[in-house]
Amino acid sequence: VQLQASGGGLVQAGGSLRLSCAASGRTFSRNPLGWFRQAPGKDREFVASINYNGGTISYADSVKGRFTISRDNAKNTLYLQMNSLKPEDTAVYYCAARSLLFTRGSAEPGPYDYWGQGTLVTVSS
Repeated sequence: VQLQASGGGLVQAGGSLRLSCAASGRTFSRNPLGWFRQAPGKDREFVASINYNGGTISYADSVKGRFTISRDNAKNTLYLQMNSLKPEDTAVYYCAARSLLFTRGSAEPGPYDYWGQGTLVTVSS
């Protein structure tokens, strides 16, 4: 079972990036998924979560209105569209999946059982 995050890079403040997280080894179409990020010297923090069918979505206050989480279960892929990026969004972004089926995502990292390797997003001012 593997989650592969991609799409990170260097962008100027105000710009946009779209992160992807491709799952392999099994389907995650029934699992809640999430995005977290970790800036240098800081703890990993919640960004967004989505339940199995996209009907329940949550965002951290810091990204609400700028980021959009979505999923394509046919492609076994999770996305994070990031607009109006700020320097404080600079971090390694991780995708994660819960093993508990048909439930909501969580804002805490503990309930997630599978993690991607992370993709670096750098926003310059």
